Amino acid sequence: MNCWYWDSTHSNKKSIGPRMRIVGLTGGIGSGKSTVSNLFKAHGIPVVDADVIARDVLKKGTGGWKKVVVAFGEDILLPDGEVDRPKLGRIVFSDPQKRQILNRFLAPYISSGILLEVLKLWMKGCKIIVLDVPLLFEAKMDRWTNPIAVVWVDPETQLHRLMARDGTTEEDAKSRINSQMSLDLKRTKADILIDNTGSLADLNENFQKVLVQVTRPLTWTEFALSRQGAIVASISIFLGIIICRKCL
Repeated sequence: MNCWYWDSTHSNKKSIGPRMRIVGLTGGIGSGKSTVSNLFKAHGIPVVDADVIARDVLKKGTGGWKKVVVAFGEDILLPDGEVDRPKLGRIVFSDPQKRQILNRFLAPYISSGILLEVLKLWMKGCKIIVLDVPLLFEAKMDRWTNPIAVVWVDPETQLHRLMARDGTTEEDAKSRINSQMSLDLKRTKADILIDNTGSLADLNENFQKVLVQVTRPLTWTEFALSRQGAIVASISIFLGIIICRKCL
């Protein structure tokens, strides 16, 4: 996986660099967030996908798996012992209380997994990292990110796309949509709004503008939080100690 490095002199993309910006990417089910996530990957920008990490923390034998089996019973398991994710999904999407229980059990594991992946990319010196998190605001992970990009579609489009994608009934689709924060509310919290109500070609065109925004030069604050900024700070402190000792 390549990382982006900003050359302020030539403004060109280069592989492997020491500076980092964490971009929050969210949306709603059926909004096309995964398509946007793949566009970031196609342009060499690493994506930390919360859904992938969530699948990992539910694998047989993990801490998350054990908590979920205790809470929901062995009826949610497949013959091989893995969690029947579609069945678990139907349970929690139809019952807000059970959904809260699941989120509470898995949140620490998912947060730790995300933090570990970010740390790995930070150590590699990646300039830009995208956090793809469906519940970015609900899980308060928006505090880690800047800017925040929200993939938005109107409610009717969202409903029709979800029904077509999953082959679900209108009632089931609405239940899943209503289990999340509304896209209209999420858009009010966005730094970057990605309107995906049009065609794939329209999305690609909009994405090019997004790419310009997220690959702009780092601010001083972002630089200070980057690997290079940490190294510079450490060297400055070390030199300051040496100078002070010589002056005593």
